[in-house]
Amino acid sequence: MYAGDARFPRSRRLLTSAQYGRVFAQAVKSGDAYFTVLCRPNGLGHARLGLAVSRKALRRAADRNRIKRLARESFRRQPSQLAGLDLVLMARRGVAEQDNSVLQRSLERHWQRLVKRCALPSDGDQERPAVESSY
Repeated sequence: MYAGDARFPRSRRLLTSAQYGRVFAQAVKSGDAYFTVLCRPNGLGHARLGLAVSRKALRRAADRNRIKRLARESFRRQPSQLAGLDLVLMARRGVAEQDNSVLQRSLERHWQRLVKRCALPSDGDQERPAVESSY
């Protein structure tokens, strides 16, 4: 059984290619040896995470799944800090060889960096998010 704050509901995920495309189109980037994280304000009261962990970067499915689990766990620990942001995480080659603790620290640094860099635009340039249906 999951605790209420340990889940990763659909409302906290980027689900469609349009949602990913919006982040890729005008992204604020943060990168290191393990991850590239793209960020964009979303105009919502909560953050959403998209994971783009390719087979090219991580051959084995078990490695891809481990990285995605770590990213989701780190994201869940930052609900108020990341509020109002859409984030897309991409893993780089060689990330599977690192310890979980090293990767967690890397993700924490990315979140902190992006919160500072990805402040809401002051010129009113932000688009309203599309209305999503909940099936």
